[in-house]
Amino acid sequence: MSGTAETPVDMRYEAYCLMNPCFYDTPTRVQEQDNDFHQARCPVPDAWQRSGLDDWVVLGPDGVELPPQGWKIHVSATLDNAQDVLTAVWDYCVPRRIAFKFLRGADNLLLANAKYAHRGSSGKFVTLYPADEAQLETVLTELGAVLQGRSGPYILSDLRWGDGPLYVRYGGFSSRTCVAPDGETVPAIEDGSGQLVPDVRGPAFRVPEWVTLPGFLEPQVAARNSSTVAELPYRIESAVHFSNGGGLYTGHDLRTCRRVVLKEARPYAGLTLDGADAVTRQRREREALEQLRGLDCVPELLDHFVLGEHHFLVEEFIEGQTLNSLFVDQYPLVLPQADVTHTGGYTSWALDMLDEVEQAVAAVHGRGMIIGDLHSDNMLVRPDGHVVLIDFEGAADSAERGRQRLAAPGFAAPAGRTGIDIDHYALACLRLSLFMPLTGLLELEPGKAAQLAEEAAREFPLPAGFFDQAVRVITGEDAPTTAGSGAPRRLEPDRRGWVRARASLAAGILAAATPERDDRLFPGDVEQFTAPGGGLGLAHGAAGVLYALDEVGAGRHPDHEDWLVRHALHPEPGTHLGLYDGLHGVAYTLDRLGHRDVAMKILDLCLGERWQRLGTGLHGGLAGIGLNLQHFAAATGDPALRDTALSVAGLVADRLTSADGGDDASTAAGLLRGWTGPALMFLRLYESTGDPEFLELAGTALRRDLRRCVVRDSGALEVDEGWRTLPYLGGGSAGIGLVLDDYLTHRADDGFRAASAAIRTAARERFFIQSGLFSGMAGMILALSRPHPPGTACLRDPVVAEQVRRLSRHALDHQGQLAFPGDQLLRLSTDLATGGAGVLLAVGSALHDRPVRLPFLAPSERRNARPTAPDPRSREARKEVSPDDRS
Repeated sequence: MSGTAETPVDMRYEAYCLMNPCFYDTPTRVQEQDNDFHQARCPVPDAWQRSGLDDWVVLGPDGVELPPQGWKIHVSATLDNAQDVLTAVWDYCVPRRIAFKFLRGADNLLLANAKYAHRGSSGKFVTLYPADEAQLETVLTELGAVLQGRSGPYILSDLRWGDGPLYVRYGGFSSRTCVAPDGETVPAIEDGSGQLVPDVRGPAFRVPEWVTLPGFLEPQVAARNSSTVAELPYRIESAVHFSNGGGLYTGHDLRTCRRVVLKEARPYAGLTLDGADAVTRQRREREALEQLRGLDCVPELLDHFVLGEHHFLVEEFIEGQTLNSLFVDQYPLVLPQADVTHTGGYTSWALDMLDEVEQAVAAVHGRGMIIGDLHSDNMLVRPDGHVVLIDFEGAADSAERGRQRLAAPGFAAPAGRTGIDIDHYALACLRLSLFMPLTGLLELEPGKAAQLAEEAAREFPLPAGFFDQAVRVITGEDAPTTAGSGAPRRLEPDRRGWVRARASLAAGILAAATPERDDRLFPGDVEQFTAPGGGLGLAHGAAGVLYALDEVGAGRHPDHEDWLVRHALHPEPGTHLGLYDGLHGVAYTLDRLGHRDVAMKILDLCLGERWQRLGTGLHGGLAGIGLNLQHFAAATGDPALRDTALSVAGLVADRLTSADGGDDASTAAGLLRGWTGPALMFLRLYESTGDPEFLELAGTALRRDLRRCVVRDSGALEVDEGWRTLPYLGGGSAGIGLVLDDYLTHRADDGFRAASAAIRTAARERFFIQSGLFSGMAGMILALSRPHPPGTACLRDPVVAEQVRRLSRHALDHQGQLAFPGDQLLRLSTDLATGGAGVLLAVGSALHDRPVRLPFLAPSERRNARPTAPDPRSREARKEVSPDDRS
């Protein structure tokens, strides 16, 4: 199945949609809220210090030195008892001078325990830092008695103390990081030899192998292990899905041999925005299934039981696939060429599915129930084509005319819809999404429905007026909405269209800037907020936006450049170093913008860090660092920078050699995080030194990524992730194709040439769920435009022109200017990787009258210069890295 027709739902994004209706923003942005706990604002006790850390308020007594790591205590709480629990902890810790931190408000606690919150950290409300194991035991005993009987969600990563809300875990006290085996920077603790290793925070309690469990915790471990499924009349065989609210499992009833589904609900966890926990929602589903008993379009309810405080529903196992998975497998617009045979056959199937769903929904409504969370992942299609509706956690009595409790992106009814109208709205979205699956855009611009309907009617042989009623339901308009009405944003693949689009996109990006903020200048993806300095870099930060604006001739912006200079010269601790995720990309961008002195200072900051243990990729690893060092070595003539660049190449070459022939499936592939990034670095070194060994290394690296690719039935070559294939620029085959083409300018290779042609086939696919540069349509435009002279791609290749027009499907109006959605389509983005800046760069690569490129990926006609003579120092310089740096 191709990734062009779907994108995995990343529930991290839900929390970042709460603060702003237009852009992703961090919930920690508001430092004082009406529902803050009293202790977040009350005076600090004498001889104590208070500070903030993301969502947390940190309290530390003067003069108390804590170890960098040890056993910490977590306290859980519910929304109802959190203030009382915090008061009890405060009253215990302050006189005893025990450092602690707590979530500042009820909204933060709700998000920490939300349905799709991280299972490894969910439940943690207060953290206490005992000075040693003796104090650990004292606090557990004394505070445990104080809080006995208080409720709270179970903290999966910790060991529970008794049956109260206290939990313990060994981990870091101070903020330290290291590079994980996958190259990512993660929280760290010291192992038994004093080396920093990842501080693993998974959804299961574990004791590091060099740490001895205190004896007073052994009874708690025994209690934890005493609850098993051995006595149940069910055999659990596989886990289908996990959320913070619980798991979904398949198994067999041992008494009847009947295949069943078991749905787990954790008390006080998996909260939705109405405050309901997983157990409450499970009760709603149980009551709904009881009321719907006997209908063949819902699963049969078989049992309900409680095990170790977790609640389980047992339901009939339905043989079949979700409607969404069938849609992804069959949707014809992901093919480079889809004729009437493809679209006609698909249309017939989709109309049958719509009829089945509408009949099933009508049957549920006939029992006086609304479904409330109706979408294509909650519909199973049996082998005979019969549809069964599943997941009734959001169900309600239709007579209550209540508001929506749960909703999936692309099917969420507007706030004013209630009762049965909620399901009618979802059915209208389903009708549209089966032919043009971009209904996630409707929350940003409901009027987009008419344009999407027009696009779908153009692509599929549908009856006239097929979408009219659906569009009326979605927009809330009483009068019929004809195709083409309204003022949808259009991109035209000609010079005049480019000038208009560039002006509007640039104006919208600049209007969205927030120079008064320190965390980010231009709104972009949620990745801006997941690491220190996330708002600075090329991928998601200010550097990428300023780079794109300059590259396409949309002007220099000195005030915004000054913002970037100020923040990059004094980065937050833990700011990443890489080309796309960190300071190397900032230095490169500022140098291109004429700030050489500042760029060199930032480069010196980077070189002073421990970069040798980073991963090998282009995004945040050694390949991007090596390319940037090559750039500055050439720009300044500094031999030390050149030698360091060669040292980076040596590190990457050693890892490539040791990994070649290993398990490719365990690593990422593609331009940003695969071996294609190192291949690009080696190619540029070959072009600057003439050393043929670098060309050999580039070929080896490219072959590693190509081993991760498959050729689809359409002839398109894409990266195989096991459950889907990816054609994208960042993590798919299109990025591999760019570097393959550069390799082929230096050495003929029939296999590489065939792969490049098959990758171009993938880039010609007619539908992409997202518009962004690294994971969407914009990246395909850049890849297809690269072989053509500046400004001519749309004239020379009709497919490029059509891809530019198809970007109009995603185009939105924001304050009168052209805008584009970010990843997940839930909010707008202006960044390079996912938003408007990336679209600007891609369309500019097709239509601008000067070359437009990504860093170190110049258009192909600029790659034809012959390499210089071999440098006799190059191989020797690569061997000057110390053995310690090769780890």
